[in-house]
Amino acid sequence: MPTDPPSARPLPPPLAVGLVVTASASVLILEILAGRLLAPYVGVSIETYTGIIGTVLAGIAIGAWLGGTLADRYDPRRLLPLLFVLSGALALIVLPVVRTIGGAGGPGAPGSGAEIIVLTALGFLPSATVLSAVPPAVVKLQLRDLDRAGATVGTLSGWSTGGAIIATFFTGFVLVRWAAVTTLVVAVGLVLIVLGFALALLGRPGTRPAEATNSLLAPLALGALGLTGVVAIDSPCQTETAYYCASVVADPDPAHPSRRTLVLDDLRHSTIDLDDPTYLGFWYIRRLADAVRNEAPDGTVDVVHLGGGGFTLPRWLRAVRPGSEQKVLEIDPKLVELVERDLGFPPGPDVEVITGDGRLSLRALPDDSADVIIGDAFGSRAVPWHLATREFLTDVRRVLRPDGVYAANIIDGPEQRFLRAEAATLAAVFDHVEVILGPLAVDGQRGNSIIYAADEPIDTAAIDAVLIEGAQGGRRITDLDAFLAGVDVLTDDHAPVDQLLSGSA
Repeated sequence: MPTDPPSARPLPPPLAVGLVVTASASVLILEILAGRLLAPYVGVSIETYTGIIGTVLAGIAIGAWLGGTLADRYDPRRLLPLLFVLSGALALIVLPVVRTIGGAGGPGAPGSGAEIIVLTALGFLPSATVLSAVPPAVVKLQLRDLDRAGATVGTLSGWSTGGAIIATFFTGFVLVRWAAVTTLVVAVGLVLIVLGFALALLGRPGTRPAEATNSLLAPLALGALGLTGVVAIDSPCQTETAYYCASVVADPDPAHPSRRTLVLDDLRHSTIDLDDPTYLGFWYIRRLADAVRNEAPDGTVDVVHLGGGGFTLPRWLRAVRPGSEQKVLEIDPKLVELVERDLGFPPGPDVEVITGDGRLSLRALPDDSADVIIGDAFGSRAVPWHLATREFLTDVRRVLRPDGVYAANIIDGPEQRFLRAEAATLAAVFDHVEVILGPLAVDGQRGNSIIYAADEPIDTAAIDAVLIEGAQGGRRITDLDAFLAGVDVLTDDHAPVDQLLSGSA
């Protein structure tokens, strides 16, 4: 009775399922990690994730076509080892490619859509394409009966999608908290290479190992090049958290050896002096401190901070108003650990740190419990959209005492589209709103501005005195109605924050 040659025999069903699951899971792991890898260079926005998702989907589409075409022309048993080793090598190449090309631009404005797509395509399109060629090759190998073609294709397709789903949940909820992004990318690449070599050795019985692996030498060399690049090209992060690429940088001026700057992704977030807790380095942080001074010229004060950053204001307030009660709502527990370890700020009875989403954490605070709420939460350069809407700001008003004030730090471009929208939203919630353009914003550049909002009149004379007499720079908007003319209020149903910042809304 004739038997199929080894090259024509289908794979054992568990192995076939394992191969498609591994390939699809690897694509999704790399896709999720792409957001963290790209953040130091192009920021974090909906445009970043749009570019990543679209580019990886393009790789999946191209890979599906390419895998089917190659499987019709070549023996899938010879093809599969090559696909796995090559995809692993391309995964290892991702890190040096992104760090080299992304770092070439240096710090600056958030990446445009074109920059995001180009960087994602160069970094992740090749590996996504090759990995997506695996399922068609496995299907080709498993198809032996046209009467069961639908069941074979459907089963493998279902398992492939299932692997992608599992990888999505496991990466987002577990892996990024457990290991650094660099470690995870290297691990994916090495696992794929080892699997490819195993298939080469086991898939062709009677073939000597050297002969079986000759065709894999080129992609193996590519993988070695990728590993060399990982070692040679440093990560821009000192610490990788689930949310940020974080670094603490010493002041380059030898006259200030105790000053440190916290860098999150591609933006300087805080500058502190380890020896002087009253030091407020940035213009915007001094204006936020002014809100506390103006609200309570002396005595203790109850403050809620939306976003911890380098804990600059909590450090300052602890020093200048001892006995004040502070709550810091910070989403990233590892950032809190970094600040405590490297910036020397231990939480205590006077500063309660609540880790979790700022909106959900604020919802749990009692009514009329804060004199001042500081809005300084950022995802890269953008205020998270759900912390900018009328519904959220209504909750801010609930937590504030009747004579309390909300002070928000806003980063925007020259057109001030988001700044105007946020000011209009605050004006729809509070009775009084004041907008202070930062020095860069006054000069028509991207930079920080401050908004104060309260139900009691705001002391504009005090604001103007600080800006003028203190030579601090910046300018208060005196005609708010004209500044807000024609601007829509941001709501939970429509808050295109990222688009307003990029000018595409």
